[in-house]
Amino acid sequence: MAFKVVVSDSKTGKSYQFETESTALIGKKIGDEISGSVVELEGYKLKITGGSDKCGFAMRHDIHGAMKMRVLLKSGPGYNVKEKGLRRRKSLRGNTISKDITLINTKVVEYGSAPLGGEPESIE
Repeated sequence: MAFKVVVSDSKTGKSYQFETESTALIGKKIGDEISGSVVELEGYKLKITGGSDKCGFAMRHDIHGAMKMRVLLKSGPGYNVKEKGLRRRKSLRGNTISKDITLINTKVVEYGSAPLGGEPESIE
């Protein structure tokens, strides 16, 4: 199972996508810090901020576990409110990474020595 890991750099405002076959991510939760070596970023520390499963259902930090649930929402990740006071039942994933998760969103907490985007290409 391959994970797509999106790494957001808050200094530059850019994000970078990596693929990994590592099983070290299974069991981690939203808010956990992981080593950047999982996606070949030596010296970096990454914080998990969210993700989605193979069907596109978003992960939510306040649903515990790895299962998919139908929850009643009034705001937050997975639901945009159209009118004040409107609530809706939506299917969402829990906050734990399992084999069904395909996309993991992270942000950089500690920077390593190498640049995040690799070597800049020279324009000739």
